[in-house]
Amino acid sequence: MEKEKFKVLLVEDDTNFGQVLKNYLELNDFVVELARDGILGLAAFRREKFDICLLDVMMPNMDGFTLAEEIRNVDPDMPLFFLSAKSMKEDILSGYKLGADDYITKPFDSEILLQKIKAVLKRNQELQEKQHAQVEFQIGRYHFNSKLRILSIDGSSQTLSPKENELLTMLAEYINDLLPREAALKRIWGSDTYFNGRSMDVYIAKLRKYLKEDSSVEIVNIHGNGFRLVAPAE
Repeated sequence: MEKEKFKVLLVEDDTNFGQVLKNYLELNDFVVELARDGILGLAAFRREKFDICLLDVMMPNMDGFTLAEEIRNVDPDMPLFFLSAKSMKEDILSGYKLGADDYITKPFDSEILLQKIKAVLKRNQELQEKQHAQVEFQIGRYHFNSKLRILSIDGSSQTLSPKENELLTMLAEYINDLLPREAALKRIWGSDTYFNGRSMDVYIAKLRKYLKEDSSVEIVNIHGNGFRLVAPAE
């Protein structure tokens, strides 16, 4: 039985570049839908099911960042790559704050892009297939259900985003022990690049805010090594 091909949504307003990249990905066994601007890209995303989205940032009608927000509203788990000529640090960080899996500046090596796409799709498959032996955790006064992505305390609850959930799950699995930074980056972000590390720091800051209601719970930064979720022993 022939293996089903991964489907890519490529949103790119540069006609020549978009067609060349589409052809390259199709030669490497992907099915590619090419949209010429953000509005057409959003329509395609709502119409069909995709495994990953590759978005240009500067586009007419709707820019890539706005399109990413719309996609996240429909499917918070959708892998996203930004492909952009904008290489300013602020633009790159904006991309990661929107939950991008990668931000790739033009011009880039198509083969490297291909390998990054494969790595993210492989990671997502493994996360979907993997069933955690433990899905419920007690973290101080907090109860955390990683299957439902719900963190609750004293009758109030917070629904976590997919990456927040994955990161807190790993911290809870390593509770009161060191979670190596590299292990978290490779499992959740696919690689331990500098910008992925900055993205993870943003998520750590969010988790610290969610856990501030219990003073006995703390996420400690172990400089140069990783993080430790400190909580009273059950």
